[in-house]
Amino acid sequence: MPLISFKKNRPPYEVSHGANLMKSLLDAGLPVASSCDGDGVCAKCKIIIVEGGENLSGENETEVFLKETNNIPSGMRISCQTEVFGDITVDATYW
Repeated sequence: MPLISFKKNRPPYEVSHGANLMKSLLDAGLPVASSCDGDGVCAKCKIIIVEGGENLSGENETEVFLKETNNIPSGMRISCQTEVFGDITVDATYW
């Protein structure tokens, strides 16, 4: 099962293959910014992918649109639109 590791001092969190990144972070007790509750509207749930970006789902149409309209850099993902398929390391500006 994939592990989500964190840049800052937090223990890794194991998730099931294909788990939603935002839901997994919330389940791990971490705050995830969002005003749309994960409906893919606000783009506030952007997460920095430190390592393992290749272990995430490809960007869907909603994520591409949100990243383009909100000028979100390529090293970040919209967590409500992202599935985890392997080990990753993440960070957020507000943790």
